Amino acid sequence: MASPQEELRKIRLEKLDKLNEQGIVAYPSQNKRSHTIAKAIKSLEKEVTIVGRITSLRSHGKIIFADLADASAQMQALFKSDALSVTEFENIALLDMGDFLQVSGKVFTTNAGQITVDASEYQILAKSLLPIPNEYYGLVDTETKLRKRYLDIMINPTVKEIFIKKNKFWSAMRAFLVKNDFLEVEMPILENIPGGAEAEPFVTHHNALDRDFYLRISLELPLKKMLVAGYEKVFEIGRIFRNEGIDSEHLQDYTQMEYYWAYGDFDQLMDFTKKMYQFVIKETFGTLKFERAGNVIDWSGDWPKLEYIELFKKYTGMDLSSAKDEDLTNFAKQNKIFFEKSAGRGRLIDLIFKKKIRILPEVSMQPAFLINPPIEIEPLAKKSPNNPKTVQRMQILAFGSEIGKGFGELNDPIDQRERFENQMKLREGGDKEAQMIDEEYIEAMEYGMPPSAGFGVSERLFSILMGLPIRETVVFPLMKEGKNEGK
Repeated sequence: MASPQEELRKIRLEKLDKLNEQGIVAYPSQNKRSHTIAKAIKSLEKEVTIVGRITSLRSHGKIIFADLADASAQMQALFKSDALSVTEFENIALLDMGDFLQVSGKVFTTNAGQITVDASEYQILAKSLLPIPNEYYGLVDTETKLRKRYLDIMINPTVKEIFIKKNKFWSAMRAFLVKNDFLEVEMPILENIPGGAEAEPFVTHHNALDRDFYLRISLELPLKKMLVAGYEKVFEIGRIFRNEGIDSEHLQDYTQMEYYWAYGDFDQLMDFTKKMYQFVIKETFGTLKFERAGNVIDWSGDWPKLEYIELFKKYTGMDLSSAKDEDLTNFAKQNKIFFEKSAGRGRLIDLIFKKKIRILPEVSMQPAFLINPPIEIEPLAKKSPNNPKTVQRMQILAFGSEIGKGFGELNDPIDQRERFENQMKLREGGDKEAQMIDEEYIEAMEYGMPPSAGFGVSERLFSILMGLPIRETVVFPLMKEGKNEGK
């Protein structure tokens, strides 16, 4: 037995056949739009030609009303039997919700006060064969909404607004960087060695070269080679790929921005990034204050600097300058913090911090810089001048999450090689996220890399500001295979 949707599709196909029999082209290649609907609404007593999707059809005998929507607005059209030929008026019965239509006529105001096009002619632009969801079978399941996001956007103005805001978000970030003399560049997505982050990469095969490449997990190392080349301020907004788990803050392919600043130092990095966040947030949302779970998160003013080592000792009782690996593993086990057997000291410290400290509202609800973590957890950051056991890394904390990370960049090639070698030992021990030695990057550093600062932030920031899981702020997120997959 056919489903209701299949029955409706059959009826629409029959209508399409009737249009074809009359020689009416249901999918013409051109239209004659003279006004967007938003402009037509302001064109009283003028002749206009508008186009749009039919969102409503209402028949009242010898007159028929239709609502048309384009990207700018929605407007009513009036079809009268005495203004159209008999065939033209009868053919309106072959139209459906979801069809695209062109309507020409004079704009007037009805007795009910509604601005309307008095149709003198019309033309179908595209016949829809499936019904609009909210009219016939609804679109309430989250998985279905994400799998068929085009429908969710079509019928839900709130969802449509998400992606308008997201465009403003990245446009504002780009504008801020360009205004501050940063050059936007594009780096390769396929890499010989994945670097710049601790993450498991995707592998793909290049047929022409007959070799495997990695999809980049970061934008970092190629951009820093540009500093070696002589550019002083560079950035990229691009896709990166990490073969990791899915949760409300993590995706496998997503957009990230990274900038690198020759001669910029750690303190300048924090001040500049704070100003960038404040500019982008205000431009996108019109405010620097957000209410979330009873808390008002305020991005304005200065942000406190939280010392990683001090927080760790305060909330775990362990002093990282003297704590042994055994102390860390025992603490993790006692607090039911899962870790792989291959986890090294840096991984253990990082896991404990994330699971026991970063989640605390008093630590990470309001915007703050988390600074100077132990050297074991960051192989690409310069050592802190006051304590060589820590590095110049800052993370931006807010809303209980980490939403941005920057370094005083390591530019000593000998130190960098040692850090990579330590990472390789972890990798050989089974840590798939540990970094590989990138000989090409080290060679570039040996030609001389200026002292510099760098920072990266992903679209997680946008999703958190929106108060939504990250996959709901992506147009077409990857999904588990479903029964309608590919159909």
